[in-house]
Amino acid sequence: MSTVGRAFTNPGRVSAKTREHVLAVAADMGYQVSRSASALKSGQSKRFALLMNETLTSWFNASVLSGINSVLQPEGYDISFYERIDAVDTRHRFFDTLPLRRNADAVIVASFAIDPHEVEQLRTLHVPIIGINVPSTEGFDGSISIDDREGMRLAAQHLIHLGHRDLVYLCSEMDDTVTLTYSTDMRLFGFEDACQAASEPIRAQVISLPRDREQAIESAVAQLFALNRFPTGICCQSDGLALPLISRLHQYGRNVPDDCSVIGFDDMVFASDFGLTTIRQHPFDMGATAAHKALTLIEGQFLPKAHETAPIQLVPRQTDTVPRH
Repeated sequence: MSTVGRAFTNPGRVSAKTREHVLAVAADMGYQVSRSASALKSGQSKRFALLMNETLTSWFNASVLSGINSVLQPEGYDISFYERIDAVDTRHRFFDTLPLRRNADAVIVASFAIDPHEVEQLRTLHVPIIGINVPSTEGFDGSISIDDREGMRLAAQHLIHLGHRDLVYLCSEMDDTVTLTYSTDMRLFGFEDACQAASEPIRAQVISLPRDREQAIESAVAQLFALNRFPTGICCQSDGLALPLISRLHQYGRNVPDDCSVIGFDDMVFASDFGLTTIRQHPFDMGATAAHKALTLIEGQFLPKAHETAPIQLVPRQTDTVPRH
């Protein structure tokens, strides 16, 4: 009976031939697995909770979820995802109810920090807490993150090496509906690092934009054209900001890269199609790594490297060049 149980609840632990035979016999008998009974017997829900700062439709979150699922599905796990946990109401509702429901064997947090009180609430579940691109590893049993600060330093340094001395950094602002910090907040410091370390003086400006994507682009265009001198190089906090910005700049007579260079961050879908120079990260791989860490801890094993830094890479394409003036 134990082999039959593993075929349904932990298919990675049995051979493909054995599982096919068990499923065929079960289909003939009309047998169905009771998830409730399995949970009572094992003390596990066979479910992971994924907390996201945006919606599942974002490129990063969708890629992370796909990576997590590539590891968990063969092991018989489901994934419950919770969107917009950065919003005050959603955040409070989740952290007030999850510890009472005991409906996850592990919690994965993507791209934002959790405060000590929330860590304490999650600890009542006695489950692993794994971070992906979190600003700090405090409170996490394991994590896999890129160095956002170093990534943006590489981006700004690249433009400076091309000869740009008049740079602007475009980033999202914080507002009253958002709590705590994001991993992407660290990118501002990387931009500042590169400008301060340059061998020649850099005229660097930071422009904060609304979190709403459509409003952000309108605000970016308005603020850029309101400057006394239009920048020769623009570093964007994300590709999601850089790509529509290039289109709008062209609409107003500024061609990229002839009039100004633009560099993004993420290497998201369509970045290569539009020739966007950017910083590449691999959210699918980070999702898979986070899932492996959680499974290791669930099985009571030790993580030899609990907190890891994932690789990033500067990808030069067609949206940057030496400044004309």
